[in-house]
Amino acid sequence: MPVPAESTSLLELPGMADDLGRVDDELRRVVASDDPFLTEVARHLIDAGGKRVRPALTITASLATAPEPGPAIQEAVRGGVAVELVHQGSLYHDDVIDGADTRRTVQSVNARFGNLEAILAGDYLLARASEIAADLGTEVAGLLASTIAGLCEGQVRELASNYDVDRTEAAYLESIGGKTAVLLATAARIGGIVADLPRDHVDALTGFGHAYGMAFQVVDDVLDLTATDGQLGKPAGNDLCEGVYTLPVIRTLAGPAGEELRHLLGGPIDEDARDRALAIVRADPSLADSMATAVAYTTEAGDLLDQLPSTPAVATLRQTCDLLLARVDAAAAG
Repeated sequence: MPVPAESTSLLELPGMADDLGRVDDELRRVVASDDPFLTEVARHLIDAGGKRVRPALTITASLATAPEPGPAIQEAVRGGVAVELVHQGSLYHDDVIDGADTRRTVQSVNARFGNLEAILAGDYLLARASEIAADLGTEVAGLLASTIAGLCEGQVRELASNYDVDRTEAAYLESIGGKTAVLLATAARIGGIVADLPRDHVDALTGFGHAYGMAFQVVDDVLDLTATDGQLGKPAGNDLCEGVYTLPVIRTLAGPAGEELRHLLGGPIDEDARDRALAIVRADPSLADSMATAVAYTTEAGDLLDQLPSTPAVATLRQTCDLLLARVDAAAAG
């Protein structure tokens, strides 16, 4: 059974399908350029689809106080588009860094068009995102700018720790806070800002997005080690091969099996070494400990939602946490 890449009940909120259709239309409109080639490159991953989790979070957050969900205000749609463009732009750059060949079952932009084209198109998407943010006001513009900086910082921290068998938990958590959680926090915060929600509600939504983002990345890292190649749609243990040592690996290295694992890691590894490393980590309590960390983050996210009224949108946010943890169970059921 395939593991959903980004399972979320946000898509089940009444009216969300129509709102995300508006997001897709706006995405294609705002990336259109006078240069047909740039338009083609910029739309490549947009046309490949995706669950649009970040825009969905922005829209859901904007409806957090609504007794009944209705069509999202245009500012929430455009805020979601800005966040999605930042996400897409970061993917263009990440695929160049990683030398990726595919993304969302299609050729990556760098593989199809070239590295220089992918970098420039990624920059173009970030510029378009900034343009939308400026239209939404100075607070949103400043927030998006700081978010882009946070994404860069998180990626740099990860690159600096590649193949480092002494990477600490603190360094890992700081990296994923910038690489993943910051953008989800921003997605939720923009929704609250453009809907003019009370400031304490905006802050609670922001905290939810951050805690959910931390849990999301921990779960994703656990799945990279536990799911099969078929479930992941890529080789299991890919992070190990790329020298990205995530929370379960860091904890295994610190435990009784650490010495054997340390001898395997610390540099590029072949398939046999990867398989042995996977076997060591899969047999270690670190996987369960890491899932406990993910649960703690989802609990934190749920506690923050207690500060918000009981509405369909807030109930939907709660369900996202349950579905996130269910991804691991789905992989185990295989």
